[in-house]
Amino acid sequence: MSVFIDVTGLPQERVAFGPSPLAELAAALHALSEPAHHARLHGWITTTQAALKPELADRLHEADFMWRSARADILLPATPRETLAEELDDLDRLDDERYVGAALEISCAAPNAREEDAYSPLTDEGARRRALDLAAARGPAQAAFVQRMLADPPAVRAWIRRLVEDCDEAFFADTWRRVRGQLAADARHKTEILRHKGLAEALAAVSPAMTLEEDGPRRRIVVDKLAHARTTAQGSGLTFLPTAFGRPHLVALYAPGWQPVVQYPVASRELADVTPVETVKLRLEAVAHPTRIRLCRSLSRGDHTTSELADAHGITAPEVSRHLAVLRKAGLLTTRRRGRYVMHQLDVTVVARLGSDFLEGLLR
Repeated sequence: MSVFIDVTGLPQERVAFGPSPLAELAAALHALSEPAHHARLHGWITTTQAALKPELADRLHEADFMWRSARADILLPATPRETLAEELDDLDRLDDERYVGAALEISCAAPNAREEDAYSPLTDEGARRRALDLAAARGPAQAAFVQRMLADPPAVRAWIRRLVEDCDEAFFADTWRRVRGQLAADARHKTEILRHKGLAEALAAVSPAMTLEEDGPRRRIVVDKLAHARTTAQGSGLTFLPTAFGRPHLVALYAPGWQPVVQYPVASRELADVTPVETVKLRLEAVAHPTRIRLCRSLSRGDHTTSELADAHGITAPEVSRHLAVLRKAGLLTTRRRGRYVMHQLDVTVVARLGSDFLEGLLR
C-alpha cells in the first residue's frame, strides 16, 4: 500500500521545490473543514472561523468537496507562481474538460487509469452519473454545485475564482505573508540538498515516509500511504510544494495526465520518526488475537520466560513461542538473556504509540 512515482531517466533539473499560494490556501481550507485533523492549528482555525462572514462560510461549505476529504487536482499547481493571481490565471487557461475533470478529482478517473483511459463528465455519460452520485452523497449543496458545474462550466469556474479571491481578501493574504518566507526557505534548503546530495537525500529531508527505490536503471519514489497508485514523472517532471498547514497529511497528486505533485509539511521534530503503514498493520494484527492479548497483559507487567507464560496461560511452550514470534516481528517485544533464560517483555512505549501511529497513517 503505497503511491509509486516512476522517475526513471528524469533529469535532476526537472525536480522542483517551491511554495504555492493556491496549494497553501487549499491546505488551510482543509484545516477549516476538518479541524480534528489539525489540533496544532486550533488557535488559527478558531480565530479564522469566528471572523468568516456567513455568506463566505456558506460558499466554502458548498465547494468543500474539493479540499475536504480529497484534494482537487486544480489546487496543486505543478508550476508554482509568486502570487495567487498568477496561479489562478494559469487555471483560467485550462479548457473546460480538463478543468472540470480536475475539480471533480474524486469522480472523474477510474482507479489506476492510464492517461489515455481518463474520461470527462462533460463528455462521458457514465462519468457524469458517477460525479452526480458522489456529489449527492455529500449533501444537497454539493450536489447542486456539481450540477451547475456540469451544466455551465464557465460560470462555475468564475464562481470558484471569486471564492478563492474572497478567501484571500478575508483571511489568506495575511496568513500567506506570515508563512511564505518559511516555505520559501524550506524549498531552497531542499533544492540545495537535491543539488549537492541527490534525490534520495532530498526525499529523506522531505519526509521519512518517502524513499527512493533503485533497481538498475529503474528508479521510483515510494510514498508510504494507505493507498495504492502508480504514476510517472517521465516526460513531465516532479514538483514538491512545502506547506505550513498540511501536517499530518502528505498529499500526492497522481491523476492521469497531470504532472505528479507532492505537498509535504515543512520540517518538524514531530515528524522525525514516522512509522510505516505496513508496520502499523503488522502491530494491529499482532495484538488482535485473543491469546496474544492475554500474553501481552502478562508481558506488560514484567519480563517472563516462555515456560512461565505457558504455565500461566495453560498452553504449550511451542504455542507461546509462535505467538511471541508474531509480537517480536511486529516490534512489540524486548528480549534479553538472563543466565540460561531468555526473558520477554512488552515494549510499552511502542504499544502506547500504536493509536497515534495508526491515526497518522490514516491521515497521511
